[in-house]
Amino acid sequence: MNATVRDAAIVSFDNVSKWYGEYRALENISIDIPKGQVVVVCGPSGSGKSTLIRTVNGLEPIQEGRIILDGTDVHARKTDLNQLRQKVGFVFQHFNLFPHMSVLDNVTFAPIKIQKKPKDEARDFARKLLDRVGLAEKADTFPGFLSGGQQQRVAIARALALRPPVILFDEPTSALDPEMVGEVLLVMKSLASEGMTMVCVTHEMGFAREVGDRIVFMDQGKVILDDTPDQFFSKSDHPRVQRFLADIRREA
Repeated sequence: MNATVRDAAIVSFDNVSKWYGEYRALENISIDIPKGQVVVVCGPSGSGKSTLIRTVNGLEPIQEGRIILDGTDVHARKTDLNQLRQKVGFVFQHFNLFPHMSVLDNVTFAPIKIQKKPKDEARDFARKLLDRVGLAEKADTFPGFLSGGQQQRVAIARALALRPPVILFDEPTSALDPEMVGEVLLVMKSLASEGMTMVCVTHEMGFAREVGDRIVFMDQGKVILDDTPDQFFSKSDHPRVQRFLADIRREA
């Protein structure tokens, strides 16, 4: 990409590589993500998708290259990862809510404990977020009494509670029963329509086609294709992409 685009990027991967012993999980990844863009990362199992987004907030270390998040070099020795993680929301596959805390306390935990927000201010904002994800009436409920779809919506509210400029989604619907997938995707579509910068690892190709600004297709730790949804779904002649889409259609 040209210098102007790179300067405008809120997340930049610059020749990023990561390996486990002899296994190359990521190889020479260079991607720039401008503010407000929805990037869908897809590919076969083991292609490096989840590893890629887990490097953005330092959950996974890298061996080579640089990742710049909102002006900060994520993996530099001087970087305070706790402070950096306030700039990036993360929605996990399995929710990762605190089971012993109410929904409201889950959402307010980080703003109060990490950002030192006044309790009343954090709770007021959390209630607005819960309303935004359709769960205002569940504020005092514990996660064990919620469906999987409801828990994931709480997890999205929690990710938004720190007001981050970027949210990462790691297979946010893959642990859900089919009937619950739609309610989570609806919230994600709403965030996208409001201009939230999102990087989404997902097999939900309908979401990718409808909401994604870009599709990043990975295989064996490499970016094979980085293009618009139209190009990816209708015009790509790359054999690995064609095989992936054929497999998706068969599963559907």
